Amino acid sequence: MLPDTAQTPRRKPQQQRGEQRVAAMLDAAAGVFTDAGFDAATMTAIAERSSSSIGALYQYFPNKLTLALALRDQYAEQMAQRWSVLVDEAAGLDVPALAGRIFDLMIGFLEERPAYFTLLNATLGYQRSGDARQRLRAQFGAILRAQTPAMGETESLRTANVALQIIKGLNPLYAQAGAAERRELVAEFKLALVAYLEVRMRR
Repeated sequence: MLPDTAQTPRRKPQQQRGEQRVAAMLDAAAGVFTDAGFDAATMTAIAERSSSSIGALYQYFPNKLTLALALRDQYAEQMAQRWSVLVDEAAGLDVPALAGRIFDLMIGFLEERPAYFTLLNATLGYQRSGDARQRLRAQFGAILRAQTPAMGETESLRTANVALQIIKGLNPLYAQAGAAERRELVAEFKLALVAYLEVRMRR
């Protein structure tokens, strides 16, 4: 369950101008979370960075937790869109190339959205919906079946679950590492993913 403060309903934008204002608030929140961390971030700093009044910010987001959760939902949707593109490309890739594309997708996303690391390490009481988790597994399963048409849906979803755990294992290590160590970590996790997928997809 989320804290009561996260349950407070927030105003939804009704017009394009309102949608643009909300987008600016979310971008500002991402910047403040990245610079200050979630705990030290304030609604005042977010309002100032988004060039909004504090009252306008509170109209759309009753507290910084609702901002953080909205960002997590936004990031999940953006990641799903990138996975959809990879599904379309997967049939023409061998396993090492597929693993490379997967990590390129992940690392590119993390580098473009550094607030993701802050939110990942913050205690938000956040849990993705079952539908969102299932969609990611289904997308990965579709990638595996494109690579190995003989693989059934049940097997592909099981394999997708394990592969996704390998990939997610990189996140906390990557967040704490310097630039040189990050490159080495990515290389190690690619080796682990390739080794696993080559065994499971061998026919």
